[in-house]
Amino acid sequence: MNRSHISSIIQALIAALLFGASAPLAKLLLGEVEPIPLAAFLYLGSGLGLLGVKLFQRINQQGLDGEAQIKKPDYLWLAGAIIAGGIAAPITLLFSLQSTPAATASLLLCFEGVATTLIAFFAFKESISQRAWWAIALITLASILLSVNLNAEWGFSLGALGIIAACILWGIDNNFTRNISAKDPLVIVTVKGLGAGSFSLGMAMILGNKLPAWDVVLGALVLGSLSYGASIVLFIHAMRGLGAARTSALFSSAPLAGMILSILLFREFPSWMFVIAFPLMVAGTLFLVSEEHEHDHVHEMTIHEHAHVHDDGHHEHDHEGGYPKKHCHVHTHDELIHVHHHMPDLHHRHIHP
Repeated sequence: MNRSHISSIIQALIAALLFGASAPLAKLLLGEVEPIPLAAFLYLGSGLGLLGVKLFQRINQQGLDGEAQIKKPDYLWLAGAIIAGGIAAPITLLFSLQSTPAATASLLLCFEGVATTLIAFFAFKESISQRAWWAIALITLASILLSVNLNAEWGFSLGALGIIAACILWGIDNNFTRNISAKDPLVIVTVKGLGAGSFSLGMAMILGNKLPAWDVVLGALVLGSLSYGASIVLFIHAMRGLGAARTSALFSSAPLAGMILSILLFREFPSWMFVIAFPLMVAGTLFLVSEEHEHDHVHEMTIHEHAHVHDDGHHEHDHEGGYPKKHCHVHTHDELIHVHHHMPDLHHRHIHP
């Protein structure tokens, strides 16, 4: 496995760690703020935090040419991601939770990774090897086991179907975002955070939800900037190198991070299910890390724009004058037929027989 794939795997795992930490940390704030305003400030925190990073880059003239900017053809994908994952999915989830037992809800939320994989495979023709399918199955099973509470009430209702619908919407969001993952992740997540956060805040105001004290708002904004903002940026970077299905499988390790933090913060020790789930999750992750995918494949001639370097075997075009190691501009790829280990990254989203 080459260095870029290892980097993508590390990014996906760090993204999962940051997102997994959000649940127990948000639990500390829930006593002071209602769920909808909390969701609004978490999303706004992700947008505002990354907006600050982007302004800092601009002031210091850093990173301005390192990433491709969002263009008109990308707006539809971005709008779809905001509507599906930032607005429709959370609202569907909130309404569904009112009539769904907690254990059933926790179990069904693990379906997001499955939904992302199935949509990537069937709708976007992303290649998934047998080894990757096994890894996805093991990590999904581990996530389900970590969510099971045998002492809670169980049931299946329209509310449960609503949670499945929310997971499908997040799966659509992940795949839509994958299609614009070549563009600047800071801009993508800033727009998504500010858009979804503003909508949720407006909904909270319409419903008459009481706004919390300023220190609670600040805490939610900081948490959102890390667990939603930084996490999603890393998730997008990982999708560039691994594709949507594999990144979502690694991201499914988030419940493990949340459970470990819950032990430290609340002394909530896991059940015996943890003993079974932990090795399953480790095994699934190792399956993905050690995956080898190699065959003769064709790169059709294409013209596109994204951040790139010239030592990856796919960017050998000439430049006038010097250029930084990582840079961005519109460039052409001539048709190429070769064989090497690859993942469904930006240059290997070809159809498999």
